[in-house]
Amino acid sequence: VEHTLSLGGKRIRPVLMLMAYNLYREDVASIYEPAAAIEVYHNHTLLHDDLMDRSDMRRGKPTVHKVWNDNTAVLSGDAMLILAFRYMTACPAEHLKEVMDLFSLTMLEICEGQQLDMEFESRGDVTEDEYIEMIRLKTAVLLAGSLKNLYKFGMQIGVAFQLQDDLLDVYGDPEVFGKKIGGDILCNKKTYMLIKALDRADAKQREELNRWLDAETCQPAEKIKAVTELYNQLDIRSVCENKMRGYYTLAMESLAAVGVAEERKKELKNLVKLLMYREM
Repeated sequence: VEHTLSLGGKRIRPVLMLMAYNLYREDVASIYEPAAAIEVYHNHTLLHDDLMDRSDMRRGKPTVHKVWNDNTAVLSGDAMLILAFRYMTACPAEHLKEVMDLFSLTMLEICEGQQLDMEFESRGDVTEDEYIEMIRLKTAVLLAGSLKNLYKFGMQIGVAFQLQDDLLDVYGDPEVFGKKIGGDILCNKKTYMLIKALDRADAKQREELNRWLDAETCQPAEKIKAVTELYNQLDIRSVCENKMRGYYTLAMESLAAVGVAEERKKELKNLVKLLMYREM
């Protein structure tokens, strides 16, 4: 657990929770424990994701199942889930049921999203709408839950963040991104990029793309290069960037509709803008 939490990361979920709370009240220290719960739970999901995906690296460091073993990863993740519940119950007593109901719903939706993600691995007909719903469940609901009264804003910005991760996995700088580039390509992950490539490709391009998807053995660098070149031919980077910006724009509109003074929203807007334009 210490290894996982020491890997760093943006801590964006607890920060957004604190900033959302600060739109209305000044005593942000009073929700440090619920904010910590969100971060511990998020890292619990990453720990188990790494195990399921057999990922060797997370944020530039070896994952738990690589440092120790699979059983340690499972138990450590379970312990983090329990810790998350313990921290979340530190919220004010008068809001406890409402908060725990939302937290429980969010966790169930994340499990549903992860299951869909795994099912997509064996399907070649995943649609854009299905993918957006999967990342809404797997990624966006935890951001939305962190923001509560800003739920719609959190949902929309969460989808934008996941689309950005799809993009960075192909075009990002591994030193900045914290993991190897091309991992999604190597495991045939049904990302927005791949779904749109299959949708936009002509017969010849689709045949080549399917050849790489069906290849049981290949040189990893060769596959990453070939699929990326197909993405370039189809202008998939721009397609993904436009979709991402569309959700970012919707999120900003939702934030604008929140009934607090614009000056109080300034830092939240700045943070989200900074995260949306991370280095490639």
